[in-house]
Amino acid sequence: MKTRILLVILILTLAISACTKAQTPAVTANPATPTDGESVITEVPESAAAELVPVTLPVGYIPNIQFAPLYVGIEKGFYRDAGIDLSIDYSMENDNAVLVANNNLQFAVVSGEQVLLARAQQMPIVYVMAWYQQYPVGIVAKTSSGIKSVAELKGKKIGLPGTYGASYIGLIALLDSVGLSEKDVVLDSIGYNQVEVLMADKDEAVVIYSANEPVQLRKLGQDIVLFKVSDAVDLVANGIITNEKTLAENPELVQAVVQATLRAIQYVTEHPEESYEICKKYVDNLADADQEVQMQVLLNSIEHWQAARLGYSEPEAWENMQRILLKMGLLTEEQDLSKAFNNQFIP
Repeated sequence: MKTRILLVILILTLAISACTKAQTPAVTANPATPTDGESVITEVPESAAAELVPVTLPVGYIPNIQFAPLYVGIEKGFYRDAGIDLSIDYSMENDNAVLVANNNLQFAVVSGEQVLLARAQQMPIVYVMAWYQQYPVGIVAKTSSGIKSVAELKGKKIGLPGTYGASYIGLIALLDSVGLSEKDVVLDSIGYNQVEVLMADKDEAVVIYSANEPVQLRKLGQDIVLFKVSDAVDLVANGIITNEKTLAENPELVQAVVQATLRAIQYVTEHPEESYEICKKYVDNLADADQEVQMQVLLNSIEHWQAARLGYSEPEAWENMQRILLKMGLLTEEQDLSKAFNNQFIP
């Protein structure tokens, strides 16, 4: 474990040293004045977006229905209305954190654990908008396995993409919620083949994204039991990050990106069918995929985004995330959580 952590630290450190800084012009948005750490986001009329600011947003995955708000935000002009010309980049999450930290990019979509791990390496990134309110990881087993609770996973062989990333963090958090640890189970790194592995009974359970693989398994006629991380513990899931430099020097740009994204999330929530059709323009082969399955994945994703206050990042979720990372040894000391996230731009 220590060797892997040192290797990750070395890679991130070298990547920061290799990067060069970039500057971003001020956005032509109309920000409200923050008071007491909070602000009210005002609507930006289309006439205010005479000159659009180019913004590249890495999302850490391939084109997918889960990114519907970004596609809808582009197609419906929500980003344009906020003065932004948005481009989506499908590169890897760890690289994105480094690029944002070094100000080569001003924004990225990453998961909460990446923020704390990056800040532990002196990377000045800040989480400014919670996209997923529910941590989208879970564990699935066949009903026929007889496993009826997380506690009954003790001694079982569990497949997961690998001992890294959100899947791994979610697994450990779920086990921890019932007093189990990684030593109490047998982990099997299987890549992203969870459906095939479980159907073939190669593993007794698999770690999945709760909006996706359970839909596929049920479509195949498989009776399953699903244990969601979000039912056991509140953790920080995917959201938008920026860096301290952009936050200090161009808060109007941060506000514009957050405002447009929240507007898009709300629109997708209220118009899932229209949003699904828009996604076909951006997601290869979506039109040829199983429409029932993909639509259900979108509906499940929408459920993961919902909150009384869209975009708000819960302090307790950050405390829980830090506790899990410390317990796993991925963090060696507590981070200042007040600097890791910021709800200033959430209406």
